[in-house]
Amino acid sequence: MPSPETRVAFVSGARLPGWVERFAASHGALVEEELDAGLRLRAADGAAALLTPPWPVDGRPGRGADAVSRVGSLASQPRTLGAVLVRRGGYSVAVVSAGAVLASKTGTRHVQSRTAAGGWSQQRFARRRANQADALVEAVAEHAARIFADHRIEYLAPGGDRTLAEQVLAEPVLKQYAALSRLPFLDVPDPRAAVLKKAAADLCAVRIQVTDPPA
Repeated sequence: MPSPETRVAFVSGARLPGWVERFAASHGALVEEELDAGLRLRAADGAAALLTPPWPVDGRPGRGADAVSRVGSLASQPRTLGAVLVRRGGYSVAVVSAGAVLASKTGTRHVQSRTAAGGWSQQRFARRRANQADALVEAVAEHAARIFADHRIEYLAPGGDRTLAEQVLAEPVLKQYAALSRLPFLDVPDPRAAVLKKAAADLCAVRIQVTDPPA
C-alpha cells in the first residue's frame, strides 16, 4: 500500500481560520493536538495537517478563543526578519516584516556546476568553482550587513542552497547577528524579485504540512 502523500502550503495568519474550515469541510471533523512543533489537526478521514507558526512565541503569544485563532494571531504579529536567500545562480538579502520587503538587494553571481571531467582539468575546474563560491559568499554577506544595518533584526531567515546560506551567515561581517534565532530553512529557486516577494510572504505565514488520508 503506498504511503500517504504530504505537501506544504503557506497561509497567512488572517486566512488561517478559513483554510481550516475548508480542510474540515473536505476531510471531516477535526481533533486538535498542540505540540512543540505546532498545532496538529487530525481529520475524520485520516488526513492530517501540522500548522507551524513562522516564529516562536518569545513572550508574545497569539490571542484568540481557540488554538487555530492563536496560531493565526501569532503569525500576524509584525516581526522583523533578516532574509538570506542564496543559490549558485543568484542571491537576495532583505529585511522582511508583515510579509513585505522593507529593504533588499538582489543580484546574480554565477557559480559553475560540477563536472565529470578528470585529471588536472578537473582540479583546475574545482579550484575555479571554489573561488567563485567564496566570492559569492563574501559578496552576499557584505550586502546583508549593509541592508540589515538600518533595522532591528529579530530573526535570521536562510533559504536557497543550505550550504551557501550557512557560509554567508558565518561570515565575520555578520558576526553581530550570530546569536539570533534562525527560522526554518526556506527552499527557493534562484532568487529574483518575484521569488523574493513570494519568500517574504511565506516567511511570515503559517507553514502547513498536509498529509493526505490513506488510499
